[in-house]
Amino acid sequence: MSQNGQADRRSTDPEDYQQVPRAVAAMPKDFADGHEIAPHRHRRAQLIYATAGTMRVSTVDAVWVVPPQRALWMPPGVRHSIVMSGDVTMRTLYLRQDAAAGMPDVCRVLHISPLLRELIVRATEMPVHYDERGAAGHVVALILDELHHEPSLPLHLPMPRDRRLQRVCSALLAAPGDQRTLEDWAGWANASPRTLARLFVTETGLTFGAWRQQARVLEAMGRLSGGEAVTDVALDLGYDSVSAFSAMFRRASGVSPSAYRPSR
Repeated sequence: MSQNGQADRRSTDPEDYQQVPRAVAAMPKDFADGHEIAPHRHRRAQLIYATAGTMRVSTVDAVWVVPPQRALWMPPGVRHSIVMSGDVTMRTLYLRQDAAAGMPDVCRVLHISPLLRELIVRATEMPVHYDERGAAGHVVALILDELHHEPSLPLHLPMPRDRRLQRVCSALLAAPGDQRTLEDWAGWANASPRTLARLFVTETGLTFGAWRQQARVLEAMGRLSGGEAVTDVALDLGYDSVSAFSAMFRRASGVSPSAYRPSR
């Protein structure tokens, strides 16, 4: 980005935001359903957020589903990839090192309040080289204050390193409603049921059942945020009834499935 008359024309290349001499650099970029961003990393910390659409963000250690009510805090230097579910209106913030001080040093899901949502959108409309002593500077200061006070949420899916278990987890991510038992998966992965059960706990910290349930919760969050009916999501994810699905979802997330559906 030059410092001349072209300075504040918005680029959609993340590299152009890594050395902007401001505390926060905001990049708006839209993506079509199914678009994939290959594994990459950034020098700056990043708030990955979208006002519409859902993103699945993956690192070597975990997977997160990020609907519009949530954002993912990504520390600098962490290699990650992103897959879009639905048309995604991404509004990314890149934070300078001093602005990110005090934020988590690992990936975390953050709640996005209505106020923070509007502030993020406003930041993408301001000049890239905004006046730090003017109104734009106050917007950025408020963004940073809100970010530092938003609670983090345990909405991630730990990923294993063992190749046999990676195969199983990748297959379950692709089809979370798959009803095969641990014994079925063990035969498919060329491992004994006891070995597979042990690997789930040692490599992810979760039992097979708990890991699959979390995969279903994250899948449901993304699909519900995209406007799908609760009944369709429940049946597709292998539940016999909407009530059973809703009870599980509320236990796992603290809210009903309908809370994730967009307001009409």
